[in-house]
Amino acid sequence: MTELPDRRLLLVHAHPDDESINNGATMARYAAEGAQVTLVTCTLGEEGEVIPPGLAHLAPDREGGLGPYRIGELAAAMKELGVTDHRFLGGPGRYRDSGMMGTEQNRRPGAFWSVEVDEAAGHLVEVIREARPQVLVTYDPDGGYGHPDHIQAHRVAMRAAELAAQPSFRTDLGEPWEIAKIYWNRVPRSVAAAGFARLREALPGLAYAKSAVIDDVPGVVDDSVITTEIDGTAHAAAKAAAMRAHATQVEVAEPWFVLSNELAQPLFITEYYELVAGERPRSRETDLFAGIDLHERKAGV
Repeated sequence: MTELPDRRLLLVHAHPDDESINNGATMARYAAEGAQVTLVTCTLGEEGEVIPPGLAHLAPDREGGLGPYRIGELAAAMKELGVTDHRFLGGPGRYRDSGMMGTEQNRRPGAFWSVEVDEAAGHLVEVIREARPQVLVTYDPDGGYGHPDHIQAHRVAMRAAELAAQPSFRTDLGEPWEIAKIYWNRVPRSVAAAGFARLREALPGLAYAKSAVIDDVPGVVDDSVITTEIDGTAHAAAKAAAMRAHATQVEVAEPWFVLSNELAQPLFITEYYELVAGERPRSRETDLFAGIDLHERKAGV
């Protein structure tokens, strides 16, 4: 068996670009420090809206082809972050972007939202047992903002973490593995409020006409919920570059960015998390691996 780095981090996201917006600085930091950073993306993001007019033909309501194009964007983003281990759940294109909640895309064949959770989780169990991460990062039960693929990514990630540790589950997928700590992506309300206050002051001088609002930011919670913050200052440029690589979906003008709605948002360099599995710290952590015994955690050992 190939020897693995001492620290191993797994992130599970719904679409290309979610990882860079939510965790780009965290991923760049740990990759630079020599940790194994594994990203699993659940769909190709085929239903995304396209920002650049020159690429508008890729949109699903025109010629299509956005999903394969976004594979290339994601590869470019991972290069900016220094991440070399990226996979699509079950292979590229196995699960399709489900569109926004309540749309007909939710029910299309292959839509990620309609797949059985345990079936999809089996593919992630295989990754967990191979990569043996001590830390898993994904969304909260609402997926941050209610998108069906984000909700499903949460369900699949949490179920896979459970199944991967069960010795009786799919012995063909490798030895059982217990993940020591699981985190959900979060943003403290005070940080979001301060960011939008700065944005309002800067907005008259920006290319963007309007600002988003706090409720447009996924995962905003009361500050007391936050258990962990990762200072990404040293990796701010890498995060911004990774976001720019997702050019069909994101337009960046540091320290701000816009999505297809053209509403400006702050680009957060410090990234925040809620620890939901593992011993809750007495004070706010500054390292996802804090308190972990970096030796193997085979289930039942």
